[in-house]
Amino acid sequence: MAVKSTTNKVEEPLPHPNDNVNPQDWQEAFNKDRTSSKFVDPCKGASKASMSCLDRNDYNRDACLEYFQAYRDCKKAWIEQRKADRRAGRAP
Repeated sequence: MAVKSTTNKVEEPLPHPNDNVNPQDWQEAFNKDRTSSKFVDPCKGASKASMSCLDRNDYNRDACLEYFQAYRDCKKAWIEQRKADRRAGRAP
């Protein structure tokens, strides 16, 4: 169910925090977005969800702790994946 804000803008429902724990394949994201930017974040879904949660809850951090943890978990998994790929010689 979409939530209607005071600005008459229909907002999409937030994804469940656990939906954003695993990063997308960072090499695929890097190669896809390489033309627009050298900075790639496979956890941008988790980042966007946490910021949307803050917007919807008047920047009450306590209401969005699950989203922040999902973002941290995603970043940790991404960094570990990059380290393992570099050790194996699979860096882009």
